[in-house]
Amino acid sequence: MPQLPSTAPAVPSPAGPAAPAARPRPWLIQGGMGVGVSGWRLARAVSTAGQLGVVSGTALDVVLARVLQTGDPGGHARRALAAFPLPELAQGALDCWFREGGTREGVPMRTTPRLRASGGSAAEILTVLGNFVEVWLAKEGHDGIVGVNYLEKIQLATAPALFGAILAGVDHVLVGAGVPGQIPSLASRLARCEPCVTKVAVVGDEEPLDHRFDPMALLAGHHPGPLRRPHVLAIVSLPVLAAYLARDESTRPDGFVIETSRAGGHSAPPRGPMRLDGDGEPVYGPRDHPDLAEIAALGLPFWLAGGQAHPEAVAAARAAGAAGVQVGSAFALCEESGMARHLREELRGRAHAGTLRVRNDPRASPTSFPFKVAELPGTVSEPEVAAARRRVCDLGFLRTPVRGPRGLLYRCAAEPSASYVRKGGDAADAVGRQCLCNGLLATVGLAQRRPGGGVEPPLVTIGKDLSFLPRLSPDAAPYTAADVVEWLAAGAGPVEGPA
Repeated sequence: MPQLPSTAPAVPSPAGPAAPAARPRPWLIQGGMGVGVSGWRLARAVSTAGQLGVVSGTALDVVLARVLQTGDPGGHARRALAAFPLPELAQGALDCWFREGGTREGVPMRTTPRLRASGGSAAEILTVLGNFVEVWLAKEGHDGIVGVNYLEKIQLATAPALFGAILAGVDHVLVGAGVPGQIPSLASRLARCEPCVTKVAVVGDEEPLDHRFDPMALLAGHHPGPLRRPHVLAIVSLPVLAAYLARDESTRPDGFVIETSRAGGHSAPPRGPMRLDGDGEPVYGPRDHPDLAEIAALGLPFWLAGGQAHPEAVAAARAAGAAGVQVGSAFALCEESGMARHLREELRGRAHAGTLRVRNDPRASPTSFPFKVAELPGTVSEPEVAAARRRVCDLGFLRTPVRGPRGLLYRCAAEPSASYVRKGGDAADAVGRQCLCNGLLATVGLAQRRPGGGVEPPLVTIGKDLSFLPRLSPDAAPYTAADVVEWLAAGAGPVEGPA
């Protein structure tokens, strides 16, 4: 039976280090990209450079389970699990998932349990542990600030994921891909270890479903001690949503990230009817450009995201009243990124040669939000690769709860079409959809192995604006997260205000 490492170093309290002294507000937020691209190594590198390093909080239950199944090279996950406040839960995860030396070549990864609206499942425990591990490792060995990024769309994971991050001492939580009005009060209740309710939208129901989560029940009554409530930053695209969130104390975040369609990953659809250009990409117009004066008038700090990876952009953002910028793609291609090395090198090389195309695909994501897809050989961006992949939904993070005649169902437009239709979906809505869950895990080297020797192909997302590369990566050479921070710092100027 695998054991927690007995040689684990002394660790801080489960709540993380004590609240840091007042410090300047970060002028740079590292984007919380994809499944594992913004991993703990990248977040720690940015944080130790004095800015806000961010881990992606999406699918960290599966990330932890698969890292353990690969043998946990370096023992990092086991070291973090040794710091978890309830050792029995950590040991249970090791007993279930850890494989000394890694799962044999060609053997599929064990399937993880899936979150359900009924709550109280093994999936919630693994979600808490996965978020704790990622944030704990990002904060290990320094006193910088670390954030975690969530998708509001994945509502069943929100409470357990955020609780795991709070247990590890996370400083900021960033939430987008929806209306994150529940997060400020949820963060407050979880920091007090109080039971909480997440309102989950269910197709076919007039009212949202109450999804209950009790931190103390999960910890079997063992109180972890005082916990800090993280700052909440809402990721929005337009002032109207920011104003809606700011008007009420229960929904008001501590700040905003204003993200435009130039950012990688998902972006908000254009306002008004969807129009496509000659390449089949959404057309954005003047209504989609945020009025920064309206944002500033709300009186909360904000950062600009999407095509901001230049010192001149940092300076312009701060001149417009922003606290700074959020940058993703420049960090996605650096050495500490969780993206597989061969994919990073391919992206940098093709961008340097002028042959890289990044498509804002309105069909790829089962969420129906436009999604940036980098066209690379061997990935699902190639029609023949996408066509050869058998449609399967065995992870289910983007599933939507649906009220069926016999109770609650879960469907995803990227699952097998017959199954989607059987659950009340429209067959036309399934056309062109890609499994982001499996594709993004493959992008960070944690692909599922399929019967018959097949392996899930990667799906790579990046921003459309890579004009920073000639400055950061001449001749497509490698660069580090510290190089990005140092280069952008020229536009930061004097920094004021508390973090």
